[in-house]
Amino acid sequence: MLPSYAEKYAHLIKTKAKELGFDFCGISKADFLEEEAPRLEAWLNRNYHGKMAYMANHFDKRLDPRKLVEGAKSVITLILNYYPDKKLPETPDSLKLSKYAYGKDYHFVIKDKLKDLMDTISEEIGEVNGRIFVDSAPVMDKVWAKKSGVGWVGKHTNLINRQIGSFFFIGEIICDLDLQADTAIKDYCGTCTRCIDACPTDAIIEPYVVDGSKCISYFTIELKEAIPDEVKGKFENWIFGCDICQDVCPWNSFARPHRTPEFELNPLLENFSKNDWEEITEEVFQEIFRRSAVKRTKLEGLKRNMAFVKER
Repeated sequence: MLPSYAEKYAHLIKTKAKELGFDFCGISKADFLEEEAPRLEAWLNRNYHGKMAYMANHFDKRLDPRKLVEGAKSVITLILNYYPDKKLPETPDSLKLSKYAYGKDYHFVIKDKLKDLMDTISEEIGEVNGRIFVDSAPVMDKVWAKKSGVGWVGKHTNLINRQIGSFFFIGEIICDLDLQADTAIKDYCGTCTRCIDACPTDAIIEPYVVDGSKCISYFTIELKEAIPDEVKGKFENWIFGCDICQDVCPWNSFARPHRTPEFELNPLLENFSKNDWEEITEEVFQEIFRRSAVKRTKLEGLKRNMAFVKER
């Protein structure tokens, strides 16, 4: 039985989340992810994580939030839109960056907002044992988001929200507060297969299953060695990440520009030509991407990606 404060505190947290700029907030019970366990095991056994060895670590923690936060009772999921008002050119000749990397690294932005939310919880409710997560630990964020009614997991395995599409970041607070939980919503993908049909490397091997080791984002960000020759000519000039499966999704016709100044397109990138990309120096790279997720590849990785898409 839920405590008397469960609904009141859930409402308080959602209200504050909205004030902080989050687009949606949902709450789920911090229970063992029983349905997800065999799916995750099968995905790992098929080596769909490629060279991302960390995906196979902490299997038990991925499935049980109580192993991450002692006494955890609730998972609070928050999403923050990053769909840009200004976009980089995406012509057949343009070198392309995933839209999530246009501005400041989202890890810092969302962590700051989540810290503010935790501060409010402490001030308004009292001492709470909780932790903030933004891709920083083995948390199955899309699964928790789905359980809390924030959206459903599409056939491309990205989370989709009916109001804003799928161009958003996800963060969580796992805590020992017993809160009123939300309910999952239905899957609205229907018979659509646009994401599957559009993926140039056939990474979406069947609806709701992605072979991560075939994804352009994996090749351009996660893979630290040479990109395999068999995918040559299939990148459509993506040099950091890839938005193809999201760009073709009908639900992203509802995407609207974000309201987070930190995610604005870096002005130095706006008029960056293909020639500018090819001649980029370490100094320019550091100046433009100093606070960006693109720093993950380092200049060496970015140059490898550019050379790869140049070779047809």
